[in-house]
Amino acid sequence: MNTFTQKPSDKTQYATDDARWAAIIARDKNADGSFYYAITTTGIYCYPSCPSRLALRSNTHFFDTALDAAQAGFRPCKRCKSDQETPSIRDARIIAQACRMIEDAEETPSLDVLAQSQNMSRFHFHRLFKSITGITPKAYSTAHRANKIRTELTTHNTSITDATYNAGFNSSGRFYAQSTEILGMTPTNFKNGGSSEILHYSIGTCSFGPILVARSEKGICAILIHNDNNPILADLQKRFPKATLIEDQRDFHHWLAQVIQFVETPKQNLELPLDIRGTVFQQRVWQILQKIPLGTTASYTDIATALGDPKAVRAVARACAANPIALLVPCHRVIRSDGGISGYRWGVENKLTLISREAAQCPA
Repeated sequence: MNTFTQKPSDKTQYATDDARWAAIIARDKNADGSFYYAITTTGIYCYPSCPSRLALRSNTHFFDTALDAAQAGFRPCKRCKSDQETPSIRDARIIAQACRMIEDAEETPSLDVLAQSQNMSRFHFHRLFKSITGITPKAYSTAHRANKIRTELTTHNTSITDATYNAGFNSSGRFYAQSTEILGMTPTNFKNGGSSEILHYSIGTCSFGPILVARSEKGICAILIHNDNNPILADLQKRFPKATLIEDQRDFHHWLAQVIQFVETPKQNLELPLDIRGTVFQQRVWQILQKIPLGTTASYTDIATALGDPKAVRAVARACAANPIALLVPCHRVIRSDGGISGYRWGVENKLTLISREAAQCPA
């Protein structure tokens, strides 16, 4: 089942017994908390997504709340823990705790240590971590250390060597081997404010107006759509104030053509190398955005819940607004919980058009 398909704001989707039974057969996690089911032969009530063996329909009863099931004489399931928070929220909380553990550790915890801290097998933990964050624990740790070393390198009195160890790298050699991938440039260039970085860009025209694609040595670092209040090249200069910008109309033009084609006819997600730069939180949000399938949408609450912090709706919205790579990091697929179209860095009308075009290309 598609995690990011827009969900209703109430329980009407599971209002009938037939719909509830279908959700149980599918072990639909989206139904958890909307209703509970109980089995007369075992005396147990469960969440719809409970992995326990499917009971006979004739032995199954439905309840709106866990309290209703308990008052009817049923006891909670020990497997899905139906008297506690929903499995999806519980899993998100567990992974959020693991993320804090990674962030607070001086050295990156091993997969075994992380899994043991949550009383899970390493295989189950690794699969759960990736399904919720969109990246592996190792990739999350790398992103966190990258953010730390960016902060350390911008401290005037910190040497590159000190910054390397302060960020949790065990050796300077290991850091230098990954430095261009992590920073998008050499550590020296980064510490000097990126004054030696060279970005190639190309500008074309789509149905929204001018569109710019820029790349670093690592990959695409910006896709910008024209906005009357912020001219497109000035927007790129503002985002990379110390970089040398070189217009490239030949070698790089085929990537621009793919991006324009996607705007007009979004038949499938673009597969292009990316150089995504941002804080650990922003990168976590952007990773989840890239998991939203073409033709579907998610709410800001959906994204915050996937991060393990359902209250971080405003922070998610800010991360979407800060996204410099339109289309490839599809912040246009994030809408309000009531289904309304919220703000978009490159125009609400453009956002609505993109959503409509993608839905038309990928009918349900």
